[in-house]
Amino acid sequence: MHLRHSTNPAQIQTFDTAALRANYLVTDLFSDDELRATYTHEDRIVLAGARPVSGSIRLTNFDALRSENFFDNREAGIVNVGSAGSISVDGQDYLLEKGSCLYIGRGAVDVSFTSTSSSDPAAFYLFSATAHTSYPTVLVPRGEGTVRNLGTLETSNKRTINQYIHADGVQSCQVVMGVTELSVGNMWNTMPAHTHDRRTECYLYFDVAAEQRVFHVMGEPTESRHIVVANQQAVISPSWSLHCGFGTGSYSFVWAMAGENKSFDDMDHVHPADLL
Repeated sequence: MHLRHSTNPAQIQTFDTAALRANYLVTDLFSDDELRATYTHEDRIVLAGARPVSGSIRLTNFDALRSENFFDNREAGIVNVGSAGSISVDGQDYLLEKGSCLYIGRGAVDVSFTSTSSSDPAAFYLFSATAHTSYPTVLVPRGEGTVRNLGTLETSNKRTINQYIHADGVQSCQVVMGVTELSVGNMWNTMPAHTHDRRTECYLYFDVAAEQRVFHVMGEPTESRHIVVANQQAVISPSWSLHCGFGTGSYSFVWAMAGENKSFDDMDHVHPADLL
């Protein structure tokens, strides 16, 4: 598990490209037959990735969490961004096709990941936050959450938002999670950009072709910066940071938040003309 400390808006003014990437970009979540994780002090979020090839990968705990089991004080949403696979939670197996989401509540003990085919493995992306009560484990197949169609062709941000874990869907302590798929020919993942003053949001970009990239925009609205992101890489956006992005080709992304509330629409929009 890698550790990231919190940052404040004044720091980003001094960050060069390397510092931006070191603080906010997670590039190494997925490796064959390994569980890799990053802990950020921004709302105490854990990002993890598992790509099982030759067998199962067990979600072992990390010393930094100071607990016996990973879910002793935590909950998590998990989205499969690879091919089909299954997650076992205390003896119960859940099959996740690509784009499906599994919520695991506080108190789970034995969790493991397996691919349906070793030649075409799954890639499980986990987003975890602290939890103070327990909610049941729930599987939401792709397309069966709350579906919202937003954006327009004229602004190049026509997209389908699949809300999985949220106030009116799968219940959690503080995790909010879903998947956004852009329509063909659309490149902006949200516009106007926005901030969540009381929540950290992380983006995991996937289905980005090897020769393509996504330019993720962050920072304060009057002090914006960008990070160039490749396939299956994640960006941590602190509560003070705006977040939006555009790609050089088609892509999808997992969005996930944790913080003070679970209201999806609690955001402060920033008009494009006000960005600097």
